[in-house]
Amino acid sequence: MRIALLLIPLFLPWAAPAPARRILDRCAPVAALWTLTVSALLLAAGTVAALGTLALTGLLAIPAFAALGELVHPLHTPSARLVLPLAALATGLLTLAALALVRTVLRQAAGLRTARCEAGRRPPAGDLCVVDSPRPDAYALPGRPHRIVVTTAMLRSLDAREREALFAHERAHNAGGHHYFLAAAELAAHCHPALRPVREAIRLAAERAADEAAATAVGDRRLIARAIARAALATHTADPSRPAMTPAATSGPVPRRVAALLSPAARAPRGASCVAALLAACALLSCTTAATGAISVHQDIEIAQGDAAGH
Repeated sequence: MRIALLLIPLFLPWAAPAPARRILDRCAPVAALWTLTVSALLLAAGTVAALGTLALTGLLAIPAFAALGELVHPLHTPSARLVLPLAALATGLLTLAALALVRTVLRQAAGLRTARCEAGRRPPAGDLCVVDSPRPDAYALPGRPHRIVVTTAMLRSLDAREREALFAHERAHNAGGHHYFLAAAELAAHCHPALRPVREAIRLAAERAADEAAATAVGDRRLIARAIARAALATHTADPSRPAMTPAATSGPVPRRVAALLSPAARAPRGASCVAALLAACALLSCTTAATGAISVHQDIEIAQGDAAGH
């Protein structure tokens, strides 16, 4: 029973991509962004907790590790033949995920440092930093103070009003702290492969939230749509040196975003709460089953340590 509980959090993330892809069509962008991010983090936490508990169960079934854990006897499980292979697999998966995450963090941190240093060498113009480059690009750079980095090629690709619309979009990213959501999405995607499509949905939700905030600030949805479309056409491909945690107006499926901006803002359709509730239910069930399995293993460890017998 305990093994079945620990397997549930490993399978539940596979149910998340379908509602994640639909939630943005049924919820306001900011609500979708929060729902997707929190659900992804909870599903990732359930996965890590389940894998960690499986790995610990297998290790404590080995006499040498049981002695290190001050167990009177190795941990006995009803399905020992199944636990040891699962524990070995869980240990390997956790190690690979940790190594991949560390590599990503180091690469992104180096990219952010480089971008901040480059921005710091340019004379400030408010929150705007203009970089002389033949590659059209613009993005919101997190940190203190927040900066908007734009290349000279991008400035030449847009007219004055479109530039202001683009800057409004990037300022919305910084004001909304969207880099935190992107970092959380990256973390979750490293914990379970099924959460990679959810990461893409979070990125799209962040762009849609910035689109709507910029449209409100500028007061012209068509202008924002035109600026994003022209910036995307000029960019062609993203700069590979730009960190993934720096949101940009040209990210995500631009035609879908432009279509949403050209459509009149409407109330969320019926069923929006159902899609969000389904995603939240998967996340809560993942954490609940992982916690229940971990508590059960903890009780077995107490028994093996002789604590339960002395109570």
